Amino acid sequence: MATYVILGRFSTQAFEEPKDFRKLAERVSAKIKSECPGVKWKDSYVTLGRFDVVDVVEAADPKEVARAAMIIHGLGRSTTETMHATPWKEFLAAL
Repeated sequence: MATYVILGRFSTQAFEEPKDFRKLAERVSAKIKSECPGVKWKDSYVTLGRFDVVDVVEAADPKEVARAAMIIHGLGRSTTETMHATPWKEFLAAL
């Protein structure tokens, strides 16, 4: 399984009240679980910097990760940037 990092930024149209975000996050999560069963969520972090959210996922098929990112983008009304992440030790071994 490969590791991917999905960086997300909330749109100003995503939700009006911060309390509404929980419902939106639950809808996005449920849709990803049903449509992207090969994507395993490792962790999520709120950064409140250049990106609002950093998600770390694993998947064998990059198309499923792309689908998950598109669900975040469309349903969550967020912009996303997805990157393949190589573990540091693997990177060094490949040099």
